[in-house]
Amino acid sequence: MVDWSKTAFIFPGQGSQVVGMGKDLADKYPIVRQTFEEADAILGFSLSRLCFEGPEDDLNDTINTQPALYTCGIAVLRALQSERPEARPVFVAGHSLGEFTALAAAGAIAFADGLRLVRERGRLMKEAGTKSPGAMAAVLGLDAPAVAEVCNRTQQQTGGVLILANDNCPGQTVISGDDASIEAGMKLASEAGAKKVVKLAVSIAAHSPLMESASATFREVIHATSFQAPSVPVYGNVDAAPLADVAGIQREVELQLTHSVRWTESVQAMAAAGAEVFMEFGPKDVLTALLKRIDRSRSGRALNGVENLDKFVAESG
Repeated sequence: MVDWSKTAFIFPGQGSQVVGMGKDLADKYPIVRQTFEEADAILGFSLSRLCFEGPEDDLNDTINTQPALYTCGIAVLRALQSERPEARPVFVAGHSLGEFTALAAAGAIAFADGLRLVRERGRLMKEAGTKSPGAMAAVLGLDAPAVAEVCNRTQQQTGGVLILANDNCPGQTVISGDDASIEAGMKLASEAGAKKVVKLAVSIAAHSPLMESASATFREVIHATSFQAPSVPVYGNVDAAPLADVAGIQREVELQLTHSVRWTESVQAMAAAGAEVFMEFGPKDVLTALLKRIDRSRSGRALNGVENLDKFVAESG
């Protein structure tokens, strides 16, 4: 049996999308099919077809990726709770875009409002990437302080923007900045002893000051959206701490666009507060894999398709 009082629900960000996401679950679980149909109606186009059939390039466009992952995460959660109504976590958290899914899972925002919000977030981030071009790169084998130092040295060298955008797990970080600074930072990271530095297939400098134009407009959208206090603590990316009230949530989702995702610290904080099992809701198992690098004493479970969901439901019955 699962001890829900020691279970955290976690939701992935961009990079977890894959053509076919949610289709096997929608074929079996009416609530999943209904969730995708609800999203189609709200957005005015067939997000479900894009998720189930592609094309991949369109699914990977951030304006579509964000609502796709949000919808899939909530759909999987609803499928679990349709079979196990008692499945209520002690904490929730999401990586970058996944934070909005976590807020919806915690009842801090209605599904429809959250969906509109992430669609607009994707549009604004894409627009900001056009106004202030940039890139991102994964740095493997250096700890976060060392990568932050690389970013500082790079900025002094180039006069541009380069920051530690994601602290995903020990030894796996992501840097984000303008094109010239990314190239210089990748070189400095290698010289500093990084095992591998890989430029990511994205055309925006997410979680950096280059998203400032998106942040300014998004602030207005946030304050026009209805939030309420979450039913369970939501650990935010910016401070790696619980978001206690509406003002805290609004501040978090606004700052998140231009600030680092402190995922390692978020998981560590939930573990320190009593979370022993981390259940991932999404198309892959990205966060479950990161958990193994953050804290091997905690167990992870990815509910990323019919086979894994059905197996878990059977075991928890």
